[in-house]
Amino acid sequence: MIQTADQRLTRIRFYLLLVILGLIVGGATAIPLETELRLAARYLEHPWIMKVRDALMDTNAKYPFIGYGTDWLAFGHFVIAIAFIGPWRDPVKNRWVVEFGMIACLLVVPYAFIMGEVREIPWGWRFIDCSFGVFGFLPLWLCRRDIKALAGDPII
Repeated sequence: MIQTADQRLTRIRFYLLLVILGLIVGGATAIPLETELRLAARYLEHPWIMKVRDALMDTNAKYPFIGYGTDWLAFGHFVIAIAFIGPWRDPVKNRWVVEFGMIACLLVVPYAFIMGEVREIPWGWRFIDCSFGVFGFLPLWLCRRDIKALAGDPII
């Protein structure tokens, strides 16, 4: 089936919207961590979540400035989301942003396993962290495929 440039552009923008929204939501959830963990511990009653909740509450009570690190994590998510406006406006010219995002998603996997080991994160939670890289990579890969087709490049 032959697809028009407009159809490809619509699909590219849909994939970019998924990535942008994922980054914004991911960033926004990094800010109210204590509230989120209280709720999660109340409803899930998982030992790891309860341990993290307790540690965060103790840390916030004694050293509230430590939370500033996750505020900057949120800011980073927001700024990266803004970078995807470039491919939204001109996908062919700014495909490097999509490729950068794909590389970042791939790097989530080794980073989660290496730093997860350093920070004593249980294996199951490391796999959850890795899933963010996988779920981020897929729409970016589809986006890149359509950008290459739009540009007339061979799709590999």
